[in-house]
Amino acid sequence: MNIVMLVQQPVKHAAAAEFAKLDPYGIGMTLVAMTVVFLSLIILYITFKNIAKIFAYDFKAKPKGAASGVEPINKKNEETLELGAAIAMALHLYQNELHDHENTMLTIKKVSGNYSPWSSKIYGMRKELK
Repeated sequence: MNIVMLVQQPVKHAAAAEFAKLDPYGIGMTLVAMTVVFLSLIILYITFKNIAKIFAYDFKAKPKGAASGVEPINKKNEETLELGAAIAMALHLYQNELHDHENTMLTIKKVSGNYSPWSSKIYGMRKELK
């Protein structure tokens, strides 16, 4: 009985060998990899920075240049400066009422018994097991 052993020759890639000749220390590969990583980070930053503007955009609104020709007579939802001033004054008055200025005297007396159930539990945990 003859056993034939097949020895596989190491596979050589021509492109890898050529790249190793062109860039023996790997500086070019490092620069390419770092450039790809940093460019992708910049693109992700810009995308996440501006994503809120995309979601906040009102697609149903008319462009600013389009003239409707008719303006509504009743503007019930329009905020005025007077309304803002009234809200600001109400908030200011409300905040001032929350704080009472009282003259208080704080007295601290030391209690003679320094017993604490927490400290007794700690001592109980330090007992040796039998």
